[in-house]
Amino acid sequence: MKLIILDRDGVINQDSKDYIKSADEWRAIPGSPEAIARLTHNGYRIVVASNQAGLARGKLTIEALNTIHHKMHDQISRYGGVIEAVFFCPHGPDDGCGCRKPEPGLYNEIARRLHVNLQGVISIGDKLSDVEAARAAGASPVLVKTGYGQSIVDNNEQPDDVPVYDDLAAAVDDLISLD
Repeated sequence: MKLIILDRDGVINQDSKDYIKSADEWRAIPGSPEAIARLTHNGYRIVVASNQAGLARGKLTIEALNTIHHKMHDQISRYGGVIEAVFFCPHGPDDGCGCRKPEPGLYNEIARRLHVNLQGVISIGDKLSDVEAARAAGASPVLVKTGYGQSIVDNNEQPDDVPVYDDLAAAVDDLISLD
């Protein structure tokens, strides 16, 4: 079975500069639940790796985060998609942890818990920190223009060797066509 790692905010759902703090604020990006369902139906194991500094900053509680993830799982399952696990960093940017992207800690934990080598595993994100973390763990980064991705492209900051897609649905369409 193949594995794919997805960032959450800006890839699966709309992002917010003030954090996604409740299930009411969580809104799927059009086409993302269906894209995750296509991955599921094409034999992919799907996991999420997400920085959640809102926890460290007191913007949301772990209960609220769990409710957000329940809503995400529920909406994706309506299309037949399954996210196997959600790995998240609860720390703030100044906490110096090893799990906050761009550090590879979340990815290393995915590899350890799932007993897989991440070499060549596709990792889709909307920030340079997603790209850097994937690379540091041996995964193959992909950038989407949703979330913060468009500003990276507009500023010509994307690495030349990282594929860029309009959104998760476009990335998944291309990935599945190569299978």
